Amino acid sequence: MTFFDMNLVKATKKDLTSIMAIIGDAQEYLKDQNIDQWQNDYPNNDIIINDILNKESYLVKSNSDNVIATAMFSTRLEPTYKVIDGKWMSSNSDRYGVIHRMAIAKKNRRSGVSKFIFKTFETFLKKNKIKSMRIDTHVDNTGMQNLLLKLNYNYCGIIYLENGDLRLAYEKLI
Repeated sequence: MTFFDMNLVKATKKDLTSIMAIIGDAQEYLKDQNIDQWQNDYPNNDIIINDILNKESYLVKSNSDNVIATAMFSTRLEPTYKVIDGKWMSSNSDRYGVIHRMAIAKKNRRSGVSKFIFKTFETFLKKNKIKSMRIDTHVDNTGMQNLLLKLNYNYCGIIYLENGDLRLAYEKLI
């Protein structure tokens, strides 16, 4: 699949079933790899509906209109990024983009969809003169860590989620 075969669109409430099916696949995939991420009713319907209502939930659709991925993207300051055991590349007072809850449909993994999502959001940031993208991932999620390094994201340190869980934090200057 090429970038020309995909479109990124905002999700609506009618997309909830498709989104949750993809998230379910991702939860199973992480569980099969013994990664304790997304295993305790997270993300759930309420979280995704909140993303949709905030206009921060996105879908990747193929040219045939199939939903092949989902992600949350925001330019609001992320509360859990205020404190880092390490150092962000940009100032905490600067605007930045954030990607959360990204999941790719099982049959579309390793086909460039993740790269498409990152590049599309990075282009949005560039056009809007926002100078960086931040993201965090589970310490055992080496697949995401490798993707981030491949896309020139820099490891910045450790952040803690609201529930106290540790996450590895990355940033890329755009």
